[in-house]
Amino acid sequence: ARVKATVAAVALAVGLAPAAALPAAAAQQARTVAYVANNSEGTVSAINTRTNTVIATIPVGIAPNGVAVTPDGNRVYVTNIFSNNVSVINTATNTVIATIPVGVNPFGVAVTPDGTFAYVTNQANNNVSVINTATNTVVTTIPVGTLPFGVAVTPDGTFAYVANTGSNNVSVINTATNTVVTTIPVGTHPRQVAFTMPNGDFAFVTNFDSNSVSVINTFNNTVVATVPVGTNPDGVAITPDNFAYVANFGSNNVTVIDADNDTFVTTVPVGTGPIGVAVTPRGNRVYVTDSTANNVSVINTNTNAVIATVPVGTRPTGVAVARVSGQEARAAAAGIDAEIDQSMD
Repeated sequence: ARVKATVAAVALAVGLAPAAALPAAAAQQARTVAYVANNSEGTVSAINTRTNTVIATIPVGIAPNGVAVTPDGNRVYVTNIFSNNVSVINTATNTVIATIPVGVNPFGVAVTPDGTFAYVTNQANNNVSVINTATNTVVTTIPVGTLPFGVAVTPDGTFAYVANTGSNNVSVINTATNTVVTTIPVGTHPRQVAFTMPNGDFAFVTNFDSNSVSVINTFNNTVVATVPVGTNPDGVAITPDNFAYVANFGSNNVTVIDADNDTFVTTVPVGTGPIGVAVTPRGNRVYVTDSTANNVSVINTNTNAVIATVPVGTRPTGVAVARVSGQEARAAAAGIDAEIDQSMD
Protein backbone atom coordinates (compact mmCIF):
# COMPACT_ATOMS: atom_id res chain seq x y z
CA ALA A 1 0.00 0.00 0.00
CA ARG A 2 2.86 2.36 0.84
CA VAL A 3 4.48 1.70 -2.53
CA LYS A 4 1.23 2.25 -4.42
CA ALA A 5 0.55 5.48 -2.57
CA THR A 6 4.06 6.72 -3.28
CA VAL A 7 3.72 5.82 -6.96
CA ALA A 8 0.44 7.73 -7.22
CA ALA A 9 1.84 10.80 -5.49
CA VAL A 10 4.96 10.92 -7.64
CA ALA A 11 2.92 10.26 -10.78
CA LEU A 12 0.81 13.32 -10.07
CA ALA A 13 3.84 15.41 -9.17
CA VAL A 14 5.77 14.63 -12.38
CA GLY A 15 2.77 14.56 -14.68
CA LEU A 16 2.51 10.82 -15.23
CA ALA A 17 -0.91 9.35 -15.85
CA PRO A 18 -2.60 7.99 -12.71
CA ALA A 19 -3.15 4.25 -12.46
CA ALA A 20 -6.73 4.41 -13.70
CA ALA A 21 -5.60 6.18 -16.88
CA LEU A 22 -2.94 3.61 -17.74
CA PRO A 23 -3.68 0.61 -19.98
CA ALA A 24 -4.62 -2.34 -17.76
CA ALA A 25 -1.90 -4.53 -19.28
CA ALA A 26 0.81 -1.94 -18.60
CA ALA A 27 -0.24 -1.53 -14.97
CA GLN A 28 -0.40 -5.29 -14.49
CA GLN A 29 2.99 -5.89 -16.07
CA ALA A 30 4.96 -3.34 -14.03
CA ARG A 31 6.97 -6.12 -12.49
CA THR A 32 9.33 -9.02 -13.15
CA VAL A 33 7.88 -11.75 -15.36
CA ALA A 34 9.20 -15.20 -16.25
CA TYR A 35 8.31 -16.30 -19.79
CA VAL A 36 8.12 -20.07 -20.30
CA ALA A 37 7.90 -21.87 -23.65
CA ASN A 38 5.39 -24.75 -23.54
CA ASN A 39 6.79 -26.98 -26.26
CA SER A 40 3.95 -29.44 -26.75
CA GLU A 41 1.08 -26.95 -26.85
CA GLY A 42 2.52 -24.02 -28.79
CA THR A 43 2.17 -21.40 -26.06
CA VAL A 44 4.21 -19.25 -23.71
CA SER A 45 3.22 -18.86 -20.05
CA ALA A 46 3.92 -15.50 -18.38
CA ILE A 47 4.56 -15.89 -14.64
CA ASN A 48 4.36 -12.95 -12.24
CA THR A 49 7.42 -13.58 -10.08
CA ARG A 50 5.98 -11.68 -7.09
CA THR A 51 3.01 -14.01 -6.77
CA ASN A 52 4.33 -16.99 -8.79
CA THR A 53 1.09 -17.20 -10.72
CA VAL A 54 0.49 -17.36 -14.47
CA ILE A 55 -0.92 -14.03 -15.64
CA ALA A 56 -1.09 -14.80 -19.37
CA THR A 57 -0.86 -17.69 -21.83
CA ILE A 58 0.30 -16.54 -25.26
CA PRO A 59 -0.16 -18.60 -28.46
CA VAL A 60 3.02 -18.78 -30.56
CA GLY A 61 4.28 -21.22 -33.21
CA ILE A 62 4.68 -25.01 -33.27
CA ALA A 63 7.00 -26.48 -30.61
CA PRO A 64 8.37 -23.30 -28.98
CA ASN A 65 11.71 -23.89 -27.33
CA GLY A 66 14.20 -21.06 -26.81
CA VAL A 67 13.27 -17.81 -25.04
CA ALA A 68 15.20 -14.55 -24.77
CA VAL A 69 14.23 -11.05 -23.64
CA THR A 70 15.50 -7.65 -24.73
CA PRO A 71 17.44 -5.71 -22.08
CA ASP A 72 14.67 -3.13 -21.78
CA GLY A 73 12.14 -5.89 -21.04
CA ASN A 74 9.84 -4.79 -23.85
CA ARG A 75 10.16 -7.79 -26.17
CA VAL A 76 10.46 -11.57 -25.87
CA TYR A 77 11.89 -13.67 -28.72
CA VAL A 78 10.70 -17.31 -28.91
CA THR A 79 12.01 -19.95 -31.32
CA ASN A 80 9.39 -22.29 -32.84
CA ILE A 81 11.12 -25.52 -33.84
CA PHE A 82 8.57 -26.91 -36.29
CA SER A 83 7.28 -23.57 -37.60
CA ASN A 84 10.81 -22.55 -38.62
CA ASN A 85 10.27 -19.07 -37.25
CA VAL A 86 10.57 -16.80 -34.24
CA SER A 87 7.64 -15.19 -32.43
CA VAL A 88 8.12 -11.70 -30.96
CA ILE A 89 6.01 -10.92 -27.90
CA ASN A 90 5.17 -7.41 -26.72
CA THR A 91 5.44 -7.65 -22.92
CA ALA A 92 3.10 -4.70 -22.32
CA THR A 93 0.20 -6.54 -23.96
CA ASN A 94 1.49 -10.15 -23.91
CA THR A 95 0.62 -10.55 -27.57
CA VAL A 96 2.68 -11.63 -30.59
CA ILE A 97 3.54 -8.57 -32.67
CA ALA A 98 5.80 -10.19 -35.29
CA THR A 99 6.73 -13.58 -36.71
CA ILE A 100 10.17 -13.88 -38.30
CA PRO A 101 11.08 -16.70 -40.73
CA VAL A 102 14.50 -18.19 -39.93
CA GLY A 103 16.20 -21.52 -40.73
CA VAL A 104 14.97 -25.06 -40.23
CA ASN A 105 14.34 -26.20 -36.65
CA PRO A 106 15.39 -23.10 -34.70
CA PHE A 107 16.33 -24.00 -31.12
CA GLY A 108 18.27 -21.43 -29.12
CA VAL A 109 18.06 -17.64 -29.09
CA ALA A 110 20.04 -14.86 -27.42
CA VAL A 111 19.73 -11.07 -27.59
CA THR A 112 22.76 -8.78 -27.55
CA PRO A 113 23.20 -6.57 -24.45
CA ASP A 114 22.33 -3.45 -26.43
CA GLY A 115 19.16 -5.12 -27.70
CA THR A 116 19.94 -4.56 -31.38
CA PHE A 117 20.34 -8.14 -32.58
CA ALA A 118 19.02 -11.62 -31.76
CA TYR A 119 21.05 -14.74 -32.59
CA VAL A 120 19.06 -17.91 -33.42
CA THR A 121 20.51 -21.42 -33.85
CA ASN A 122 19.03 -23.43 -36.73
CA GLN A 123 19.67 -27.10 -35.97
CA ALA A 124 18.83 -28.66 -39.33
CA ASN A 125 20.83 -26.04 -41.27
CA ASN A 126 23.91 -25.98 -39.01
CA ASN A 127 23.86 -22.20 -38.94
CA VAL A 128 22.79 -19.14 -36.99
CA SER A 129 20.32 -16.48 -38.14
CA VAL A 130 21.00 -12.91 -37.04
CA ILE A 131 17.85 -10.81 -36.54
CA ASN A 132 17.83 -7.02 -36.53
CA THR A 133 15.42 -6.31 -33.67
CA ALA A 134 14.51 -2.86 -35.01
CA THR A 135 13.09 -4.33 -38.21
CA ASN A 136 12.57 -7.93 -37.05
CA THR A 137 14.24 -9.24 -40.19
CA VAL A 138 17.16 -11.64 -40.72
CA VAL A 139 20.22 -9.67 -41.80
CA THR A 140 22.73 -12.51 -42.17
CA THR A 141 23.26 -16.24 -41.65
CA ILE A 142 26.43 -17.71 -40.13
CA PRO A 143 27.63 -21.32 -40.65
CA VAL A 144 28.61 -23.02 -37.37
CA GLY A 145 29.05 -26.62 -36.18
CA THR A 146 26.71 -29.59 -36.39
CA LEU A 147 23.29 -29.37 -34.75
CA PRO A 148 23.71 -26.00 -33.01
CA PHE A 149 21.66 -25.92 -29.82
CA GLY A 150 22.15 -23.15 -27.25
CA VAL A 151 23.62 -19.69 -27.82
CA ALA A 152 24.69 -16.89 -25.48
CA VAL A 153 26.23 -13.46 -26.02
CA THR A 154 29.06 -12.13 -23.86
CA PRO A 155 28.12 -9.31 -21.46
CA ASP A 156 30.02 -6.77 -23.58
CA GLY A 157 28.25 -7.96 -26.74
CA THR A 158 31.42 -8.70 -28.69
CA PHE A 159 31.04 -12.47 -29.11
CA ALA A 160 28.31 -15.09 -29.36
CA TYR A 161 29.07 -18.64 -28.19
CA VAL A 162 27.14 -21.48 -29.85
CA ALA A 163 26.97 -25.01 -28.41
CA ASN A 164 27.08 -27.52 -31.28
CA THR A 165 25.54 -30.70 -29.89
CA GLY A 166 26.37 -32.77 -32.97
CA SER A 167 30.06 -31.84 -33.27
CA ASN A 168 30.87 -31.62 -29.54
CA ASN A 169 32.27 -28.13 -29.71
CA VAL A 170 31.50 -24.45 -29.31
CA SER A 171 31.63 -21.93 -32.17
CA VAL A 172 32.71 -18.41 -31.22
CA ILE A 173 31.18 -15.69 -33.39
CA ASN A 174 32.59 -12.18 -33.61
CA THR A 175 29.42 -10.08 -33.52
CA ALA A 176 31.08 -7.15 -35.32
CA THR A 177 31.84 -9.24 -38.41
CA ASN A 178 29.39 -12.11 -37.83
CA THR A 179 32.07 -14.66 -38.59
CA VAL A 180 33.30 -17.67 -36.58
CA VAL A 181 36.72 -16.81 -35.13
CA THR A 182 37.44 -20.09 -33.34
CA THR A 183 35.97 -23.47 -32.39
CA ILE A 184 36.47 -24.96 -28.92
CA PRO A 185 36.21 -28.72 -28.22
CA VAL A 186 34.10 -29.49 -25.12
CA GLY A 187 32.27 -32.56 -23.79
CA THR A 188 29.73 -34.84 -25.44
CA HIS A 189 26.58 -33.23 -26.81
CA PRO A 190 26.91 -29.67 -25.42
CA ARG A 191 23.57 -27.96 -24.87
CA GLN A 192 23.65 -24.49 -23.32
CA VAL A 193 26.06 -21.66 -22.50
CA ALA A 194 26.16 -19.01 -19.75
CA PHE A 195 28.74 -16.41 -18.76
CA THR A 196 30.16 -15.32 -15.41
CA MET A 197 29.38 -11.80 -14.27
CA PRO A 198 30.01 -8.97 -14.81
CA ASN A 199 32.58 -9.29 -17.60
CA GLY A 200 32.02 -12.76 -19.03
CA ASP A 201 35.53 -13.93 -18.22
CA PHE A 202 34.36 -17.55 -18.26
CA ALA A 203 31.73 -19.46 -20.22
CA PHE A 204 29.97 -22.45 -18.64
CA VAL A 205 28.86 -25.10 -21.16
CA THR A 206 26.63 -28.05 -20.22
CA ASN A 207 27.62 -31.41 -21.72
CA PHE A 208 24.45 -33.52 -21.85
CA ASP A 209 26.05 -36.94 -22.29
CA SER A 210 29.25 -36.28 -20.34
CA ASN A 211 27.36 -35.31 -17.17
CA SER A 212 29.65 -32.33 -16.80
CA VAL A 213 30.14 -28.62 -17.37
CA SER A 214 33.08 -27.30 -19.40
CA VAL A 215 34.48 -23.98 -18.17
CA ILE A 216 36.00 -21.88 -20.97
CA ASN A 217 38.38 -19.00 -20.39
CA THR A 218 36.96 -16.47 -22.84
CA PHE A 219 40.26 -14.56 -23.05
CA ASN A 220 42.09 -17.41 -24.81
CA ASN A 221 39.09 -19.68 -25.57
CA THR A 222 40.46 -22.76 -23.87
CA VAL A 223 38.75 -25.16 -21.46
CA VAL A 224 40.27 -24.56 -18.02
CA ALA A 225 38.04 -26.84 -15.91
CA THR A 226 35.50 -29.63 -16.18
CA VAL A 227 32.97 -29.81 -13.34
CA PRO A 228 30.96 -33.02 -12.71
CA VAL A 229 27.23 -32.42 -12.28
CA GLY A 230 24.08 -34.56 -12.39
CA THR A 231 22.76 -36.76 -15.18
CA ASN A 232 22.14 -35.14 -18.58
CA PRO A 233 22.77 -31.45 -17.76
CA ASP A 234 20.87 -29.11 -20.05
CA GLY A 235 20.10 -25.50 -19.07
CA VAL A 236 22.49 -23.28 -17.13
CA ALA A 237 22.23 -19.76 -15.71
CA ILE A 238 24.61 -17.73 -13.56
CA THR A 239 23.58 -15.30 -10.81
CA PRO A 240 25.06 -11.79 -10.46
CA ASP A 241 27.21 -13.06 -7.56
CA ASN A 242 28.52 -15.90 -9.76
CA PHE A 243 26.78 -19.07 -8.75
CA ALA A 244 25.93 -21.34 -11.67
CA TYR A 245 22.65 -23.27 -11.61
CA VAL A 246 22.62 -26.35 -13.87
CA ALA A 247 19.42 -28.26 -14.67
CA ASN A 248 20.07 -32.01 -14.75
CA PHE A 249 17.38 -33.53 -16.96
CA GLY A 250 18.11 -37.14 -16.05
CA SER A 251 18.50 -36.79 -12.28
CA ASN A 252 15.63 -34.35 -11.64
CA ASN A 253 17.74 -31.83 -9.80
CA VAL A 254 19.83 -28.68 -10.11
CA THR A 255 23.55 -28.55 -9.39
CA VAL A 256 24.83 -25.32 -7.85
CA ILE A 257 28.44 -24.40 -8.68
CA ASP A 258 30.56 -21.61 -7.23
CA ALA A 259 31.59 -20.09 -10.56
CA ASP A 260 34.46 -18.13 -9.03
CA ASN A 261 36.40 -21.29 -8.20
CA ASP A 262 34.54 -23.99 -10.19
CA THR A 263 33.53 -25.99 -7.12
CA PHE A 264 30.38 -27.90 -6.24
CA VAL A 265 28.10 -26.19 -3.70
CA THR A 266 24.94 -28.27 -3.42
CA THR A 267 22.21 -30.12 -5.28
CA VAL A 268 18.59 -28.91 -5.26
CA PRO A 269 15.81 -31.46 -6.00
CA VAL A 270 13.22 -30.10 -8.44
CA GLY A 271 10.50 -31.60 -10.65
CA THR A 272 10.98 -34.24 -13.32
CA GLY A 273 12.89 -33.54 -16.51
CA PRO A 274 14.34 -30.09 -15.71
CA ILE A 275 15.56 -28.30 -18.84
CA GLY A 276 15.50 -24.49 -18.79
CA VAL A 277 17.01 -22.19 -16.16
CA ALA A 278 16.65 -18.43 -15.68
CA VAL A 279 17.69 -16.02 -12.93
CA THR A 280 15.81 -12.93 -11.75
CA PRO A 281 17.69 -9.62 -12.19
CA ARG A 282 18.85 -9.47 -8.58
CA GLY A 283 19.70 -13.16 -8.52
CA ASN A 284 17.49 -14.00 -5.55
CA ARG A 285 15.31 -16.48 -7.47
CA VAL A 286 15.99 -19.15 -10.08
CA TYR A 287 13.22 -20.47 -12.35
CA VAL A 288 13.59 -24.05 -13.61
CA THR A 289 11.27 -25.67 -16.17
CA ASP A 290 10.29 -29.23 -15.25
CA SER A 291 9.52 -30.53 -18.73
CA THR A 292 7.83 -33.81 -17.82
CA ALA A 293 6.02 -32.43 -14.77
CA ASN A 294 4.50 -29.48 -16.69
CA ASN A 295 5.52 -26.96 -14.08
CA VAL A 296 8.24 -24.55 -13.02
CA SER A 297 10.26 -24.88 -9.81
CA VAL A 298 11.25 -21.63 -8.09
CA ILE A 299 14.49 -21.78 -6.10
CA ASN A 300 15.42 -19.28 -3.38
CA THR A 301 19.13 -18.72 -3.98
CA ASN A 302 19.73 -17.73 -0.35
CA THR A 303 18.60 -21.12 0.94
CA ASN A 304 18.90 -23.19 -2.26
CA ALA A 305 15.47 -24.66 -1.64
CA VAL A 306 12.36 -24.78 -3.82
CA ILE A 307 9.87 -22.24 -2.46
CA ALA A 308 7.14 -22.59 -5.10
CA THR A 309 5.97 -24.83 -7.92
CA VAL A 310 4.03 -23.11 -10.71
CA PRO A 311 1.82 -25.16 -13.09
CA VAL A 312 2.29 -24.08 -16.71
CA GLY A 313 1.60 -25.66 -20.13
CA THR A 314 2.63 -29.01 -21.56
CA ARG A 315 6.36 -29.77 -21.70
CA PRO A 316 7.90 -26.46 -20.65
CA THR A 317 11.39 -25.97 -22.06
CA GLY A 318 13.03 -22.55 -22.37
CA VAL A 319 12.56 -19.77 -19.84
CA ALA A 320 13.72 -16.15 -19.55
CA VAL A 321 12.98 -13.41 -17.03
CA ALA A 322 12.06 -9.84 -18.03
CA ARG A 323 11.84 -6.66 -15.98
CA VAL A 324 8.72 -5.33 -17.68
CA SER A 325 8.02 -1.61 -17.89
CA GLY A 326 4.77 -0.14 -16.64
CA GLN A 327 3.34 2.36 -14.19
CA GLU A 328 5.75 1.47 -11.37
CA ALA A 329 8.78 1.42 -13.65
CA ARG A 330 7.84 4.84 -15.03
CA ALA A 331 7.48 6.20 -11.50
CA ALA A 332 10.86 4.70 -10.61
CA ALA A 333 12.39 6.49 -13.59
CA ALA A 334 10.90 9.69 -12.19
CA GLY A 335 13.01 9.35 -9.06
CA ILE A 336 11.67 6.85 -6.51
CA ASP A 337 13.78 3.83 -7.39
CA ALA A 338 14.33 2.77 -3.77
CA GLU A 339 10.61 2.62 -3.07
CA ILE A 340 9.88 0.60 -6.16
CA ASP A 341 12.84 -1.75 -5.85
CA GLN A 342 11.52 -3.08 -2.54
CA SER A 343 8.60 -4.61 -4.41
CA MET A 344 10.58 -5.95 -7.37
CA ASP A 345 12.47 -9.24 -7.70
